[in-house]
Amino acid sequence: MFQTFTNTADPTRGPARLDRLRRAMGLKGVDGFIVPRADAHQGEYVAACDARLAWVTGFTGSAGFCIALKDVAGIFVDGRYRVQVREQADMDAFTPVDWPEVQPGDWLRDHLEGQKARIGFDPWLHTKSEIEKIEKALEGTQVALVPTDNLVDQIWEDRPAPPSGKVIEQPLEYAGQSSLAKRGELADELLAKGQKSAVLTLSDSIAWLLNIRGNDIPCIPVVQGFAILNDDASVQFFATEGRAVEVKFDADIDLQPIGALSAALAKLEGPVRVDRATAPFAIWQILTDRKIQIDWADDPAILPKAQKNPTELKGARQAHLRDAAAVVEFLAWFNASDKNALTEIDLVTRLEEKRRASNALMDISFETIAGAGPNGAIMHYRVTKGTNRQLEDGNLVVLDSGGQYRDGTTDITRTLRVGDVGEDEKRCFTRVLQGMIALSRTYFPRGRTGRDLDPIARYPLWAAHQDFNHGTGHGVGAYLSVHEGPARFNHISDIELLPGMILSNEPGYYRNGSFGIRLENLVVVQEAETPAGGDGERDMLNFETLTYVPIDTTLIVTDMLSGDERDWLNAYHAKTLEMLKDHVTDAASQWLQTACAPI
Repeated sequence: MFQTFTNTADPTRGPARLDRLRRAMGLKGVDGFIVPRADAHQGEYVAACDARLAWVTGFTGSAGFCIALKDVAGIFVDGRYRVQVREQADMDAFTPVDWPEVQPGDWLRDHLEGQKARIGFDPWLHTKSEIEKIEKALEGTQVALVPTDNLVDQIWEDRPAPPSGKVIEQPLEYAGQSSLAKRGELADELLAKGQKSAVLTLSDSIAWLLNIRGNDIPCIPVVQGFAILNDDASVQFFATEGRAVEVKFDADIDLQPIGALSAALAKLEGPVRVDRATAPFAIWQILTDRKIQIDWADDPAILPKAQKNPTELKGARQAHLRDAAAVVEFLAWFNASDKNALTEIDLVTRLEEKRRASNALMDISFETIAGAGPNGAIMHYRVTKGTNRQLEDGNLVVLDSGGQYRDGTTDITRTLRVGDVGEDEKRCFTRVLQGMIALSRTYFPRGRTGRDLDPIARYPLWAAHQDFNHGTGHGVGAYLSVHEGPARFNHISDIELLPGMILSNEPGYYRNGSFGIRLENLVVVQEAETPAGGDGERDMLNFETLTYVPIDTTLIVTDMLSGDERDWLNAYHAKTLEMLKDHVTDAASQWLQTACAPI
C-alpha cells in the first residue's frame, strides 16, 4: 500500500529534544529558534529529512511552525489542527498558538517585552516575505531575527538522507505543450520585463516547466531542486546527485548538482526575477551580497501551470472518470458490508485497493482521511493503528481521498452514514450540501477572486450561525500537487480566477468530540455560455464539475432544499449514472442506480 498506519508522532520525545535544541541555542548565542514545517521548496509535503517540526514536537500536520525560546515553546497551528496538536505534542513542554490569529512577530513581542534577544532562523527554510513580516512586527523592540545554521539538524543524529529519486518524463500526450514551448513563453516574458533570468524554487513549477516528474516526496510526483531560467529559454536545473535520469533533456537544459546552486546564483547578471513569497531568504542573501539586482515578482510558471491547457483538461476528465469508478466500487462494497465490523483502516485499505484495480494509479494524492464519529471532527485526521476506530451505528464518516494518475490528480470527499443518524447531523449535512451546490452553480464576472466567491459556499452555514475552519477550496495540479497555488477559495485569496484553473469545492462542518461533515468535488473555471433568458451583456465565467460520484441522499433533509437545489442534485446524479454505469461492475451498477435515484 501507498498509505501506512504507523504512528509517527511521539509526544514523549518532545521535551528531551526541546532541551537539546535549547542547549544548541545557547552554544550558538541565540535566544530563540524558529522550526518551520516547510522545506527549502515551500511544499506542503516534506521529505523525511525535512520533517524537523514533527521530529522536535511530535506534531505531524501539514502546516505550522514552532518558536522555541528559553522558557516557552509555541506551536503555531491553524484551525485545521487545533485538536490534533494537543494530541500529538506534550502540552507541558509546548504551548499551542492559534495562528494566523496570533502572528509570530506579535507573539515574540509579548514574550520578550523589554528584552534584548536574537532569534535564529535557517535562511533556506523561510521566505523573504515571511521574515520581513516578522521584522516589521518587531520594529521598536530589541528583538532581532538572525540567519543561522539549522540548529535542529545539528542535534538530529539519525537524520535521513535527502531524497534522490529517479527523474521521469511527463510525455507530450499528457503535458500538452513541450518544455521548449513553455520555456520560450516564459523567456519572452522575462525579455519583455527586462529581466535576465528567474530563479524557480517550487518543485512543482520546475516539474511543469521541464515536463518531468519524480518520486522525491510521498504523494507529490516531483523532483526536488532549484532552477534558473534565462532569457534565452535555457535552464540550469540543480538537484541531488546519484539519481536515475530517465529523461533526455534538451541541450539547453543543464542538469547540475545541488551544491553548485550558490555559485551559479553568484554569477548571475541582474535583473534577476525572484518570488518574494516562495523563494528562500538565502537566495536574497546570495544575490544581495554580490550586489546583483533583484526584481521581485511572482514565480513566472505559477499562473501558466494553474491554467490547464486543453490536453491537461482532457486528462483530468479521464482521470476523474477512472477515479469515480473506483470510488463507486468502494461505496457499493461499503453499502453491502456489515459496517459495524469495519474500522477506519479497513475503509482506507479497501479504497486504495479499488483505485489500484484500475492499473493506472501511480500514488495516492494525499493520505486518505477516514474519520468516524469524533475522529471526523479532526479536519486533517490521519488514522494510525493506535487511533483506528471501529464504526458504530450513528456514526458519520468523513472520507477524503484522491489519486495520482499520469493524466491527472483527483481529490474527492464524501460523508458516509453508519446506521441511523440524528436529525441535527442531517440538517448540518444539508447545509454543507447547499453550500457546495451554490458554489457549483455560480456565475461570476472576470476579475473575481477566490475571496469573492468563498462566502457563497458558507452562507447556508452562516445563516445557522455555523462555519468551518478551513478554506472552501484549493487549486489542484495536473499529475502534480493536489494543493496547488496560487488560486483558492478562502477569505484572503486575491488571485483572479482564470479559465483552466482546477479547484476543489469542499465546504464542511465539524463538531469537536462528536462528528464531522465534508463534501468535495473538483471544478474547473470555464467560459460561461449565456443561460436561457440571459442577454449576454457581460462576459461571465462559471464552473465545469469534474467529480461525479453519488452523494448520500438519505442524509438530506429534503424540505430544506429549494427547487433549484433539488434540480441541480437530480441532474448531477443523472449525469453520474450516465457517465459511470458502463465503467463499473454489475453489482456496483445496481447500487449506482439506487444511489442516483432522483429526490
